[in-house]
Amino acid sequence: MQMEKNAASPARARLALLFDGGEYREFGTYTAENGNPAGVVTGYGFVNGNPVYAFAQDQSVENGAVGAAQAEKISKVYTLAAKTGAPVVGIYDSNGAFMDGTAASLNAYSLIMKRVSQISGVVPQIALVAGVCAGSAAMAAAAADFVVMTKDAELFLTPSFEKGAGSAEAAAKNGIAAAIAEDDAAAAEEVRKLINLLPVNNMAMTPCMEYEAPSVAAGNDLASYVDSIADGGSVVELYKDFGGAAYTTLATVNGSTVAICATNKTEDRLTEADCSKLSRFVRTADAFSIPVITLVDTLGFAGNADTELAGSVKSLTRLAGSYAEATTAKISVVTGNAVGAVFVALAGKGSNADFAYALESACIAPLMPEAAAEFLWHDKLKGCNDLAAKRKELAKEYSTTLASAEKAANLGVVDDIVTPADLRAVIASALSMLEGKRVTNLPKKHNNFPY
Repeated sequence: MQMEKNAASPARARLALLFDGGEYREFGTYTAENGNPAGVVTGYGFVNGNPVYAFAQDQSVENGAVGAAQAEKISKVYTLAAKTGAPVVGIYDSNGAFMDGTAASLNAYSLIMKRVSQISGVVPQIALVAGVCAGSAAMAAAAADFVVMTKDAELFLTPSFEKGAGSAEAAAKNGIAAAIAEDDAAAAEEVRKLINLLPVNNMAMTPCMEYEAPSVAAGNDLASYVDSIADGGSVVELYKDFGGAAYTTLATVNGSTVAICATNKTEDRLTEADCSKLSRFVRTADAFSIPVITLVDTLGFAGNADTELAGSVKSLTRLAGSYAEATTAKISVVTGNAVGAVFVALAGKGSNADFAYALESACIAPLMPEAAAEFLWHDKLKGCNDLAAKRKELAKEYSTTLASAEKAANLGVVDDIVTPADLRAVIASALSMLEGKRVTNLPKKHNNFPY
């Protein structure tokens, strides 16, 4: 019996939303599984003029059930992407594998996971979860560089009766989903934005495009720093609902893509989630040689029992290692407080920064000012009638002397002191000079920091 493709299937509609003008070339159309089409649509086309391979699981055929034929079709997408150096977009919507009581489905999922792993860090991978993404498929989706979900989508390993478990909201809060969209069209647009900002592969230059000057003048808070550095309208914040004291975004500076990481003093101290968020983002940027700009202003790491139980030391070590190992261009700016382990991990020689700057009001020191004043000038506190006021006075003195940006510059801890108004120009100039950066790490398979 001859099979006919369903031109109106949700899978084909979603691919049309992804590709320029809704046009793409399908392949493997007549591949069959159990007498039906193979439950996935595969094809290629252009996204903002960039060549892209994609697959979309087809709920209209056996609920998108995954079997050997579907796995082979998806595998070919990855094989072609590896050969040609083009990004892969996977659109997930399947209730699971064919259940015939045998281990055949395990082979199918193993093949998909193998292909996903093989090209990780070689070409960008974006997962768009538009329906159910469960079990082994959830692992494949989460292994992508970025996961975009529609608000009603689900992603989970095993079904749970806990309220909200497996939801898009939960995936955003635990750091799996980089962005949540209202519907298929909005999700496809988020994917298109990411494709536009990412290099097509790990050997390609970062994209360069026309740009508008920032519309926001430099202020004294994180949002104004970011908006005054990045080109107008270019900021795409990611992982907004994960790690509230850390900030990650892709943007452009003078038309070239950058990754901006920041710590936000107005929020709580850094937690295990914040460290994981920054670490993952830096590793993604480094895989595709996207320059990393880090803005540092934080009161440090949370010192409560919950944070320690969550493995804060391990997460901080991973974060420091991610920065130190990254060979892409790295520029750090201390905009406020950078004390102790925070500076080591994010801003200076420990993070292997190419250029480290500080604003005039920055505080850079091994201890917080209050603790340093108590440690260094304990004798000045003896006999004081108002200890709290004296501590505050000495902390301010410490901040403006031993912990000042000028002192850090004198010691070579930072390369220069800049003003907020000059920040964009300084960063743009540094990025221009670092375009030709070529660094090779010592030969090894990979680092062995705790994960």
